[in-house]
Amino acid sequence: MSRPPPAAADLAALQAAAAAHRLAVFGGFHPAPEEGLGATLLLFGPAEPGFWPQVTAQPEFADSAPDPLDRWSARVIGALADRFGGVAHFPFGLPPYRPFYSWALRSGRAWASPVGLLVQDSAGLLVSYRGALALPARLALPEPPAAPPCATCPQPCRTACPAAALSPAGYDTAACHRFLDRPAGAGCMTQGCRVRTACPVAQSYARLAEQSAYHMRLFHR
Repeated sequence: MSRPPPAAADLAALQAAAAAHRLAVFGGFHPAPEEGLGATLLLFGPAEPGFWPQVTAQPEFADSAPDPLDRWSARVIGALADRFGGVAHFPFGLPPYRPFYSWALRSGRAWASPVGLLVQDSAGLLVSYRGALALPARLALPEPPAAPPCATCPQPCRTACPAAALSPAGYDTAACHRFLDRPAGAGCMTQGCRVRTACPVAQSYARLAEQSAYHMRLFHR
């Protein structure tokens, strides 16, 4: 049986299709032709509240194989690519690695925070990208915010790290891992990075602690 032709891509249709999987469009941009990324590139991240209960109920979290979240992302965003005639890209897998950090900056909806981590207009420092979709059509994109949330924020992220491993001076990953190995690091492992969760935008994002703990386990294994 032949595959049906891809649906006409428009932003509202893509947002609705992604929302059915508790994904949200976290911004996008129009690549230059020589980049080979189509005419529009959209970034997808978890739609909160509700993402973690949705995704952990999927087959990838029941088969005991590794990397269930990445495999779910590949399946779901890959299906969106098939449906809308695009090409899926992911921030995981084998080289060549895709430049999601710079893509996020180009979207106009994410910025380098005072501690260097990406901060996004809806997820704050808890931003994560599950994938991107390169589309051949040039879609009209909403105007991004005029300024990052950090511009009017007291910036608690600057001093939130209990190990002083992540600050405007840089990120000492070795010190971070040493702290997480100690009993004092248990709260970071179960509730998420203190720097990320200190972000006022992140606090309104409603990400569950269980999801943060999942990512911390992957980071500190």
